[in-house]
Amino acid sequence: MLSKTLPRASQRACSRLSQPPHHPLQTFAKLPSQARIPRPQCIARRNISTAAAAKKLFKESPFLFPLAGICIIAGMAGFLYLPYYYQHYIIAPYHNFPEPVAKKLRRAIFYSSGRNVDVREANKYFRQGILLANELGMDPFSDEILGVKIAIAAMFEREQHFNLAIEVLEILRRDCYRWIEEVGPKHWTDGKRTKILSKTVELNVKLGELYSNKYVQDTDAAEERLVEAVETILKEKSRREKDGVQTGEGEWMSDGEVGASLEALGHHYEEKDLHYLATPLFLQALTLCPPRSCHSVVLMNNLSICLAQQTPTPAPEALPNSVPHVPPHSRAMIIDQARQWATKALASAAIITPPDRTDECDQGCAVATHNLGEFAEMEGKILEARKRYQEAASLAKAVGFKEGEINAKEGLKRLKTKA
Repeated sequence: MLSKTLPRASQRACSRLSQPPHHPLQTFAKLPSQARIPRPQCIARRNISTAAAAKKLFKESPFLFPLAGICIIAGMAGFLYLPYYYQHYIIAPYHNFPEPVAKKLRRAIFYSSGRNVDVREANKYFRQGILLANELGMDPFSDEILGVKIAIAAMFEREQHFNLAIEVLEILRRDCYRWIEEVGPKHWTDGKRTKILSKTVELNVKLGELYSNKYVQDTDAAEERLVEAVETILKEKSRREKDGVQTGEGEWMSDGEVGASLEALGHHYEEKDLHYLATPLFLQALTLCPPRSCHSVVLMNNLSICLAQQTPTPAPEALPNSVPHVPPHSRAMIIDQARQWATKALASAAIITPPDRTDECDQGCAVATHNLGEFAEMEGKILEARKRYQEAASLAKAVGFKEGEINAKEGLKRLKTKA
C-alpha cells in the first residue's frame, strides 16, 4: 500500500512546488474612518516661533531679508495707491466731460507734459476733444472748454512757441467779446456775463505779458492789450456804481485781481521809461492792496523808483495875475518824495509778522535800502550811499536775494570811482 501511494503524493507535491505562489486579492468593503499615519519626526518638532524664524533668516541673509521686506511693503503700498491714483488723477480731473471727450483730453495731456512731449500730437488730441465736445452739445463758453483752450496756449508757451500761444489767446479773446455783445445781455442774472467779462481781462493781461516777451518784443500790441484790460475793469466798475448790481449778476473782480492788472500796465510803462504814466497806476494798485501785505512793500518801492526817474516839470511861462502861480517840482523835491516812499516801505515791512510775512517783505527791505543808497548817490552823499549799499548787500545775502546782492555790489564799485 505504501509503495503505491507514495509516488502519487510525490507527484502532487512536485506540481505544487513547480507553480508560483498565488495569493488571492484582498479588497476592503469600507475604508477605516480614521487612518493612523505615523507622524514624521521633522513635523513633531515645531517649537520655533515666527519671530525666532525671522531672526534666523536675518542672521543667514542680513542684506537680502530686509530688502525682501521692503519690496513686499512697497508692493503692497503701490497696490493700495493704484485705485486712489486712478480715481483722483485719471478720472476726477475730467469728470465734467463726457467720456469720449475725456479720453481725447487724457491723450492730449499725456503728450503735452512729462518726458513724452509731442506738441503736434497734443494739439491734435486737444482739438479732437473740442470738436467732440461741440458735437455732444457742450457749451463752448463753459469753464471746462475755455480751460481746454487756455491749456493749449499754455502748452505752446511752455515749448516756447509764443506766436502760436498768442494766436490761440487772441482767437479766444475775440470770441469772448463777441459773446458778450451778442449773447451777454441774456445772461445778466445767472452770473455768466460777469464770468466771461472777467475772463477777457485775464486774457488781455496774459497777452500783454506774451507780447512783452523778449522773443516777441511787440510793445505796441502789449500796451494795447494791457490798456484794454484796465479800460474793461474801469468801465464795468463805473457801470455797477451808476446802475447798481443786478440780482444774480455776481461779484466783479477782486481788489487783488484789479490791482494786478493795474500793476501789469504800470510795469509796461516803466519799461518804456514812461514813469509819469506808471506812477498813478502803482499808486492805485497800492490803494487796493491789503494793509498788512508784503506786496504793498513792493509797490512802495516801485513808486519810489518811478518818482526818482522822472524829470522835473519845466517852469511855466508868464501867467496872468488872476492865475495862482504853482512852483515847478525841482529835482531835489522829486528825490525827497522818492526817499519818503522807500522809507515807508521799510517801515511797513518792519511791522508785518508771520504768517503774513513772506519773501516779498525780506526782498523789499533789501530793495528799499538799495534805493535809499541810490538817492543819496544822486545827491552826492557818498558816505551815506556807501552805508546803504553795504546794508543792502548784507540783507540780500541773508535772505538769498542774489540779484539784490549783485546790484548793491555794483553800487559800491561806482562809489569807488567817485571817491
